[in-house]
Amino acid sequence: MIMMKRISQMILGLLVLCSTAMAQDKKQSVYDPYALFSPNFYEQAENYTRTADGRPSKQYWQNKVDYKIDAALNEQTNVISATVNVTYYNYSPHDLEFLWLMLDQNLFSKGSRGQDRMPVGQRSRYGDASSNFDGGFKLKKVTLGNEVISNYVVTDTRMQIKLKAPLVAKKGVVTFSIDYSFTLPQYGADRCGILKTKNGDIYAVAQWYPRMCVYDDVLGWNTNPYLGPSEFYCDYGNFDVSITAPSNHIVVASGALLNEKEALSAEEFANLQKAKTSNSTVDIRSQAKVESMAAAPNATTTKTWKYRMINSRDFAWGSSKAFIWDAAKMNLPNGKVGLAQSVYPVESAGEKAWGRSTEYTKASIENYSNRWYPYPYPVATNVASNIGGMEYPGIVFCGSGAKTAGLWGVTDHEFGHTWFPMIVGSNERKFGWMDEGFNTFINSIAEQDFNKGEYYSKGNNASAVYMFGKNSEPIMSTPDALAERNIGTDLYSKPGLGLTLLRDYVVGAERFDFAFRQYIKNWAYKHPTPTDFFKSMDNGTGEDLTWFWRGWFYENFKIDQAIDKVEYPKDDATKGAIVSLVNLEQLAMPVVITWETTSGAKGMRKLPVEIWNNTSNFKVMIDSKETLKWVKLDEEKMLPDVDRKNNEWMGGDK
Repeated sequence: MIMMKRISQMILGLLVLCSTAMAQDKKQSVYDPYALFSPNFYEQAENYTRTADGRPSKQYWQNKVDYKIDAALNEQTNVISATVNVTYYNYSPHDLEFLWLMLDQNLFSKGSRGQDRMPVGQRSRYGDASSNFDGGFKLKKVTLGNEVISNYVVTDTRMQIKLKAPLVAKKGVVTFSIDYSFTLPQYGADRCGILKTKNGDIYAVAQWYPRMCVYDDVLGWNTNPYLGPSEFYCDYGNFDVSITAPSNHIVVASGALLNEKEALSAEEFANLQKAKTSNSTVDIRSQAKVESMAAAPNATTTKTWKYRMINSRDFAWGSSKAFIWDAAKMNLPNGKVGLAQSVYPVESAGEKAWGRSTEYTKASIENYSNRWYPYPYPVATNVASNIGGMEYPGIVFCGSGAKTAGLWGVTDHEFGHTWFPMIVGSNERKFGWMDEGFNTFINSIAEQDFNKGEYYSKGNNASAVYMFGKNSEPIMSTPDALAERNIGTDLYSKPGLGLTLLRDYVVGAERFDFAFRQYIKNWAYKHPTPTDFFKSMDNGTGEDLTWFWRGWFYENFKIDQAIDKVEYPKDDATKGAIVSLVNLEQLAMPVVITWETTSGAKGMRKLPVEIWNNTSNFKVMIDSKETLKWVKLDEEKMLPDVDRKNNEWMGGDK
């Protein structure tokens, strides 16, 4: 009896241990429905300038700025000298006693905030702590009206001009000019720079003039310093720009070339006219011409190129004697046309490389114009450079070594930025995901569209679980404050995937696309906030998506859907099956259940996200008439579920 009692105690102990181990192995849900579905998401109702449904109101205002710039490039010293004449229009309801400008090139000054925060001994695309380059704007003269002034303050990448009299509300206009120069850095934070080629240097010139900070209805003056990671926030206006360069250079820029006959040779002019009517790529300056010019003596004379850009937020340009130049016509909505063109060195030539750049540019812009909103500029120029990829209105800089799918991808991405943030003028300094993430999303659709999917390969969203790793950060983070390793995820991949999930998994393409187009149309050439976007999509799709905005953008919530068990009513498989579901992590999503019976019959059922708005456990009856072989959640792997092992139940004969 004593022995039997001991054996019984041992067996009971083992059962308890096994039960405990099983309980420990079974993950407990951390899901709190209120934390996700709380109604207190939007902090404020409709205000004076922005409507409750995410549109600008009839009282919405924003200021305007026009620039007239005369610049000259010295290719011996890499110095750009210029005078910028600024006309600033105050349409705000406030008198302004001072102005703020952004001096982006000051990032490359020794001791700038951006350079001081560069990591020692580590790679950064935005600078180098050990660099000896000391750049930045050298201000020579500031003229306000007809008076040279000195009552301005330069602090890092910002400049404040104090006005003698306030710029009056709603109608005030002020004009001033700045004479300045700067040395273009060879590698300017992957946004501007100089590429050395065997036939001459290629200059990619951006952030090259003092430009107005935005004064808006959200923060007043937006004066966040330029540190490198965060990009730009600009008001709209017109640009008239003259660029003087060595006479053997080709100068390409944002906007329309006004003096084609003066700037081009007779042959180049004739080729350009032909390209404007051709759907196929036409050489304007050929490889043979570039190589023959390279053998000639260096130019001792200069030539001036004149460009105009209307209703633009920025202006950039490229210059080189090494440019091969080709172009083709773009066919835009409503019978409009434009010019797609590419400039690149002989090292980048070839049909597997930049020989197809103009084809890619044309296809990208025609696609986005038809799918989302018409392209607004007369020209789209792709410049081969030492910049991996950077966008400006009407012109982009892409890596000279890019080829095939890589060149298509970077070209399509950079020109996709035409829509975000060039047309929809979001604040990239604070919300980088509103341009990079939106663009990544539209790129994913364009990849399927281009040439019947020439470079398309279907992705696997399940692999995106890395976005929720222990070192991940919320999307709603200022780019400058993100760990550099997380910039690609939080600004590009994760918001892009989030929009894809909303489109393809939550609301459907038809409703999503309608709402997205409305958002673009309503905020074209204006300054939306994240709240404006969220409200626009809620209203346009007819869905309360605040649970998604909260979980995916503001928080870093994870997805973990699980099958707890599958039972037959009264143990009778002919009466269907009850599937017990559990939401284990804090982000909820709609549920797609698929199953197969032992005879091979298959079924599917989709459940809305609302099954989770008051519980972490949910039972669903599926309509099967025989024993189930298996039941799965998200069989197509649409979701980045952090634990896919619990997404499957394997049955057996009953």
